[in-house]
Amino acid sequence: MTGTRPLDATPEHEAAASETAILTIDLDALLANYRRLRKLAAPAECAAVVKADAYGLGLGQAAPALARAGCKTFFVATLGEAQALRQLLPHATIYVFAGLMPATAEFFHQHDLRPVLNSAEEIREWAGFSASKGETLPCAVHIDSGMNRLGLSAEEVDAVAGARDLWSVLKLSLVMSHLACADEPTHPKSEVQRKAFDRLRARLPKALASLANSAGILLGPDYAYDLVRPGIALYGGKPHREGTNPFLPVVHLKGRILQVRTVAAGETVGYGATRRLQQSSRVAIVSVGYADGLFRSLSAKDDEESLVVYIGSHAAPILGRVSMDLITIDVTFVPETASRRGQWVELIGPNVSAQELARHAGTIDYEVLTNLGRRALRRYIGG
Repeated sequence: MTGTRPLDATPEHEAAASETAILTIDLDALLANYRRLRKLAAPAECAAVVKADAYGLGLGQAAPALARAGCKTFFVATLGEAQALRQLLPHATIYVFAGLMPATAEFFHQHDLRPVLNSAEEIREWAGFSASKGETLPCAVHIDSGMNRLGLSAEEVDAVAGARDLWSVLKLSLVMSHLACADEPTHPKSEVQRKAFDRLRARLPKALASLANSAGILLGPDYAYDLVRPGIALYGGKPHREGTNPFLPVVHLKGRILQVRTVAAGETVGYGATRRLQQSSRVAIVSVGYADGLFRSLSAKDDEESLVVYIGSHAAPILGRVSMDLITIDVTFVPETASRRGQWVELIGPNVSAQELARHAGTIDYEVLTNLGRRALRRYIGG
């Protein structure tokens, strides 16, 4: 198998003969999704969430492309991600969701990063550090509006709301919260959270406000406030559970056929002998597995529905267990000219969405994108 070696717009037929999988990231589609989200959220600013290596697509390629498209504000999960992003984008505004860990304030200051403060304790520590520097250093404050994850509780907001000694020595640049059920547009919790957010942020010093993630943007202008923070929609994911996906696919994954064989009726396929063939079948062995992001839960036992992958326009269901490096697909009804050794098989692409793969794996497209392996040849096109 191959290592990660980005190639700009190299078509499959020009890939090295040794390549067994190709992961294509379409930066033009990424930017089209960003522009659509920006238009939906206007006049609010449209930031970009680029945590987890830009959802597995590559921070080094995705973030500069978004910046060229006009994105000025970025969110990451960890301080290490923030440091990597700062090296790429010297002038961007960068917020760190994980907040202010003990003894990290100086690092934030040196690299011009903004912590998302998640507790009264963090606010006091950042205020003390700002005072020691003689600077009013910017930060965000995260209010827990009902998700019960990160953020200040209502009681903590009460505790710090009137503490002028804290707010006078720091710059509150953003107040934010996070929606728990925005992927279900009619779920009543979103409106409950929005009202709680308004009530609690009113107690803090005036600052820009942010509530909407990708799904929140689609809830309408009441959720946009001053800044929105799309993540999954940028990368072609589906923000809402139901309906069609309004965003362009960004990721395309192909694996190569290593061998084609005929297997007699009654024989089994793969580890554990979990799939028994009911008829003589042509099967193809494809060079991807769970080490490449095709989850083991995509395995298909007897009488189970399989994920269907494609060779051109020809459907080919997965048979048996997904192993570390390989899957087996049924090519009985695929023309032999299309299913030869060396041919490419679409695993994520126009015919197989990340959402469809996720459904068969019992997960969500977020996990699909962030688990794409690093062995495939990576191609970046557009952008």
